[in-house]
Amino acid sequence: MSDIIVFGAGGRTGRAAIAEALRRGHGVTAVVRDPAKYGDPARARVRVVAGDVTDADAVADLAAGHDGAIAAVYDPAAPTADFFPRAVRALREGLDRAGVRRLVWVGLASVLPTASGVLLMDTAGYPQEYRQFYLAHGEGNAVLREAGGGPDWVVLSPAGDFDHAGTRTGVWRRADGAAESRVSYPDFAIALLDEVDTPTLHGVHVGIEDGR
Repeated sequence: MSDIIVFGAGGRTGRAAIAEALRRGHGVTAVVRDPAKYGDPARARVRVVAGDVTDADAVADLAAGHDGAIAAVYDPAAPTADFFPRAVRALREGLDRAGVRRLVWVGLASVLPTASGVLLMDTAGYPQEYRQFYLAHGEGNAVLREAGGGPDWVVLSPAGDFDHAGTRTGVWRRADGAAESRVSYPDFAIALLDEVDTPTLHGVHVGIEDGR
């Protein structure tokens, strides 16, 4: 059993990650913007705290004593182009200072290469109204790739999108970007925790889909 810190714990991905971590017996710190809005009942192994993922000092203070970190973050109030690079820099610096060995960053399928090597967002027919958001996620990935030091990291995203009504099957697999690909939140959370507990992927962005 180890201790996991989850940044962005109030979202669906963060909540699914916490549920999977608890299933495995981990202690969990759930970092949210407003703990008063966190509706889950109190659990002995979940510590709910407020924190700013773009503040390296706050990250270091909150992450001290943890073995791994998952970040599934988004701030609708922050400038999109600025938020993801700032969060990545703060996480790398703060987690490194705290001695956290592993970061699993939840990325976006839009900036994942397809089987042909073309990014999913550049394929024919892919929605373009959120392109600036896609590019901002890509900038966050670039910061991870370019920065030196810090924890061992991997970026995981759905290979296409979430199956919002999907249930836990217990299996997942790696996949190239594909608009039709789907994975449930619980199965995606299994991939996240697998890559915290027994890392096999390092310094890459990998798509995840239903493994059945």
